Amino acid sequence: MIQSKLNNIPDYNYFTFSMQNEFIASAKHQFEYYKQLAEKTFNQLSDDQLFWKYNEESNSVATIVKHMTGNMLSRWTDVFTTDGEKEWRMRDEEFENDLFTRADLLSKWEAGWNCLYKVLDYLTNEDFDRVIYIREQPLTVTAAINRQLAHYPYHVGQIVFIGKMCLDINWKTLSIPKRVK
Repeated sequence: MIQSKLNNIPDYNYFTFSMQNEFIASAKHQFEYYKQLAEKTFNQLSDDQLFWKYNEESNSVATIVKHMTGNMLSRWTDVFTTDGEKEWRMRDEEFENDLFTRADLLSKWEAGWNCLYKVLDYLTNEDFDRVIYIREQPLTVTAAINRQLAHYPYHVGQIVFIGKMCLDINWKTLSIPKRVK
């Protein structure tokens, strides 16, 4: 009843459409920001450092990339017709590094992001009313995007931290540098 009354308010549908467009633009901006932070880290690291692990329980940059890619492909492939945790996804295997070159790493990286951006680029106003599932949990499109906006930056932070450990005093900051006294 409230929704039908809201639909009769002049400009309500335009306002809703505008807010959804603003949300997608903002989400894309945030995803791109974190993608670039990781890529600026990749660019500072040697090929060997991309595969370095602090210890056996830790992940390398390459392993984190492999996991993020697996997550992106699973979550965003056929997002409206299948659960975001695909049967073909082998999550545990994402933590066994089988990437061996920078080119392999970057190819995986781009495949995951391209899958995400393809969905974001083609969302329609009507898609915001649809329910999608991740691990059988129903989510709105907005909630699913927000979930990934928390997940991907978490792993990008790990990538940056590994970069800082590898490079020590040679690390070039990705944000505002500390004031030197």
